[in-house]
Amino acid sequence: MRRQNAIAAPLAGFTPQHFGFAIEGGIATVTLNRPEKKNPLTFESYAELRDTFRALRFEESVTAVVITGAGANFSSGGDVFEIIEPLTTMGAADLHAFTTMTGDLVKEMRACPQPVVAAVEGVCAGAGAIIAMASDLRVAATGAKVAFLFNKVGLAGCDMGACAILPRIIGQGRASELLYTGRFMSAEEGERWGFFNRLVPAGEALGAARETARALTQGPAYANGLTKRMLHMEWAMGVDAAIDAEAMAQALCMKTQDFRRAFEAFAGKTKPVFEGD
Repeated sequence: MRRQNAIAAPLAGFTPQHFGFAIEGGIATVTLNRPEKKNPLTFESYAELRDTFRALRFEESVTAVVITGAGANFSSGGDVFEIIEPLTTMGAADLHAFTTMTGDLVKEMRACPQPVVAAVEGVCAGAGAIIAMASDLRVAATGAKVAFLFNKVGLAGCDMGACAILPRIIGQGRASELLYTGRFMSAEEGERWGFFNRLVPAGEALGAARETARALTQGPAYANGLTKRMLHMEWAMGVDAAIDAEAMAQALCMKTQDFRRAFEAFAGKTKPVFEGD
């Protein structure tokens, strides 16, 4: 559970050992790819995902990220025999190192400037549900189901930031229900509650997520990165401090070439082509 050898940008040609990764048209696609077991996570895949999202902070060629699962499911969470069973024999220091590492994955997903879009099909449970939750946008296919299963294995629902992030997405009462019961939330419930941004027919989640990501890549990348940063930073701010921070962020955006391109396009009655600078 120690930090692996650093994964560094540029990520063109990068081939992870524990999941799929590809960059095309400014979109990085991360694919959890153990479909025969519903794409569970292992100690190694957690660490490699964490390090990959950290490297994305410095990857200028990527302006949006899609995360999905191979086959008919997103992810069943931590592998029962490769993670849960070993955890039952570990000492306190190793257990804390593990929970810190899993939390660091969520921190890195939130810290990378690119919006992250989750494409959810089938089962999305445990740590898989956390990864979807930690994404900026979520697209679900009909039949998808999400569960924060921690209490089903004798653990608290406060895992990887769930008690902080989930209530902000779906509200305190609904989050409390899911975290106390561990029950599955259907795709339809998830859309109605605001967990999912969009619901599509089965088999179409990845295509819809890529469509969303393509739209994001056509926007002003620097400004989108600031939007993401402010969305997260302002959780810990009072309203007046948030207004002041947004004033500074917006002033920075007004110094970009993309802001000038937008004005010139508007004046010329054309569509702006943003270049991220």
